[in-house]
Amino acid sequence: MSGEGLMADGPWTVAVSGSHGLIGSALVERLVASGHRVKRIVRSVSTGPDEVGWHPGQGRIEADQLEGVDAVVHLAGESIMGRWTKRKMQRIRDSRVEGTRVLAQALASLSHRPRVLVSASAMGYYGDRGDELLDESSAPGQGFLPQVCIEWEQAAEPARAAQIRVVHARMGLVLSERGGALAQMLPIFRLGLGGRLGDGRMWWSWIALEDAVGAIIHALQTPAISGPMNVASPNPVTNRQFTRVLARVLRRPAVLPVPRWAAYLALGRMAREGLFSSVRLRPGQLERTGYVFDHPDLEPALRAILGR
Repeated sequence: MSGEGLMADGPWTVAVSGSHGLIGSALVERLVASGHRVKRIVRSVSTGPDEVGWHPGQGRIEADQLEGVDAVVHLAGESIMGRWTKRKMQRIRDSRVEGTRVLAQALASLSHRPRVLVSASAMGYYGDRGDELLDESSAPGQGFLPQVCIEWEQAAEPARAAQIRVVHARMGLVLSERGGALAQMLPIFRLGLGGRLGDGRMWWSWIALEDAVGAIIHALQTPAISGPMNVASPNPVTNRQFTRVLARVLRRPAVLPVPRWAAYLALGRMAREGLFSSVRLRPGQLERTGYVFDHPDLEPALRAILGR
């Protein structure tokens, strides 16, 4: 399993925000199973030595509880799913930008700082780019999500200025039966009511949950990785290909496409910038530093995830 060489110099203490989310819970399981200590960064007052109280809306965190941690993985953020009202968009931005700023400033103030901060970002950084192959050096796109991602990554600057190695994990579509987009799609596809979105030509850069966790662990233990890191399979697919493969794995038809106008009517801007954006990622940093994907190809990945 990729990432098994985690912190070979001995057990580490790793602070994790978003530790109860899809990626965070799987990461915590892997860290604990490997003999490492986890401190959960929680949006409340800490209840013991393995929690760090964090109140990003108030600009506060229990910084003393972060003294001496070896690494921090910051995954917390408001879900982008649902209709983007003004209030929803503000929550999406603030939960990422302000939360990251509070955490980065706290880490910079410590007497014993962590070696590395892996802070989540998203493939939304690149915007809608058609068939363009995008690596970490590609310019940002235009729109709400790219701007949020730019500010999100910039918010970690206090940690970088304090000589903490900072990695921005630009996450692709994380596939798991436990949550996320795939879990939401499964009931519809199992009924034989699934289908592509519009013409299905937009690129979906995906990654199995196991590899998303493996990539974060690889970043923690690889000093050569800093700055942006695309977290996606080396083999992205179009939405049309994705739906065909998922239907084949489930042994169900997928012949009911979702018209673009219907998605726009239901979800508005979220559909335009989220569901219908075409982002074709290349995981350049992971490839250059020797990360070995457990699930590089979609069909075997889906069969492993779904037990098919």
